[in-house]
Formats: sequence, structure tokens, C-alpha cells
Amino acid sequence: MTLSRFALFRRPDPTDITVAHEGAIFRVALRRRPAARRLTLRVSSVTGEAVLTIPERTDVAAAKRFADAHGGWIAARLARVPDRVALVPGALVPLRGVEHRIAHRPVALRRVSVATDAGGPILAVAGETAEVAGRVRAFLQREARRDLEAAVARYAEALGVSPSRITLRDTTSRWGSCSARGGLNFSWRLILAPPFVLDYLAAHEVAHLREMNHSQRFWRLVQGACPATQEAEAWLKRHGAGLHRYG
Repeated sequence: MTLSRFALFRRPDPTDITVAHEGAIFRVALRRRPAARRLTLRVSSVTGEAVLTIPERTDVAAAKRFADAHGGWIAARLARVPDRVALVPGALVPLRGVEHRIAHRPVALRRVSVATDAGGPILAVAGETAEVAGRVRAFLQREARRDLEAAVARYAEALGVSPSRITLRDTTSRWGSCSARGGLNFSWRLILAPPFVLDYLAAHEVAHLREMNHSQRFWRLVQGACPATQEAEAWLKRHGAGLHRYG
């Protein structure tokens, strides 16, 4: 690998800079990309991280001036990022689109069980308080795998295909994917959404085993298998980012 004269004699970049706006201080991560043609500022709607991508020949001082000039934009974007919800007793967490209150039941027989009390649906969690978050997360992941495996099996039979494996992850950029070798990957957070959303994602990725593209033929295949395609796409566009606030 060769370095340009600019990179060779330039001081190492800081990992981030700070931007002040109306009394608030925001951290902005710096990412230098040789292929970048212009300064690009982004704020993740999932994590709230602000990132400024800068071309190779742009100095940090110029990047700082650019970020400072967009302090109001950064503040407005961050204001839209949903507050985080810790998986602790008393928190409300959706399960298949229905809010459940986490209730700590230290002597319960099962680690996590779905029940109802005077306040409505609950996730009753046994064990020590420190174990609640981990047990709720593991429970949600198990439920996600169960629902996704059932939906994938149903659509695979209907479309005459066989996925090689199903993997659950906690991705922020996509809800599902299909590898060239037939492996299907999904976000476990789909269990938080209404069932028709998870069902649609299963249909979408299984359809890629027939059409590894997003052509009109692919979309006809998906919509033919899953009539709720448009409804699910619209739900994810409106509410999908909010699923990342839990845990």
C-alpha cells in the first residue's frame, strides 16, 4: 500500500471533534475516506452517532468549520433519535407488537414467562435483579428464532427452495439478508414488531433464494407469497428505527 504525500506528512487525525450548539455539546466521529469527494455528515437514526466523512486532502480544521456550521442540523437529527429503554423491571417492551411490562418475580419457576396481571401483559422474570436484562434479551431472541424458523419453513415449502441455515443477529443497517450460499440472516428485533412484519421479512429473504435481486420479478414473487408486503414495508419505514431503542 502506498500513501499520498498528503497522508505521509499529515498529523494523525483525531477520532472525533466536538460541536457546540445552543449550550449543548455534540461529539462527531471523524472518518477519512480516500475515495470521498466531499464532506458528508450523517447522524444514525438508530444509535444517534454523528459521523463526518472527509476526503483525503481536507484538513481537520476545515472539517471542524463544516461541522460547526451544521450544529443546528445535528441537534435536530439527534432530537429524533428515540430514547433508549433498558430491559429492567417496570420497563415496557413490545412482544409481537404488544407492549409487555417487565415484572421481576425472583422465585418464579421459569426464567421468563408471559403472563397477565392487573396492569396487563407482563414478562415475568425469575432470578436476581442483575439477571433480568440478560434473561429478557435471551427470551426475545429465542422467540424470534422460533417464529422465524416457522415462517421460513412455510415460505420455503411454498416457493420450492431450501435455505442452508438461519442466523439471528443484531444488525442496524438491515432487517434481513440472504447469502450466495443460501444462508438467511435476520435481526432478532423483528420479534418486537407485529407478526405480519416478521412474516414479511421471512418471505422477502426466502424469495431471494429464487431471485437474488430486487427486480420486478422478485417483487411479484414476494407479493404473491405475502399479501401484507406493502403494509409491512410501510410499518418498518415508520416504526423500524424505534425497535433498536430496547436493550
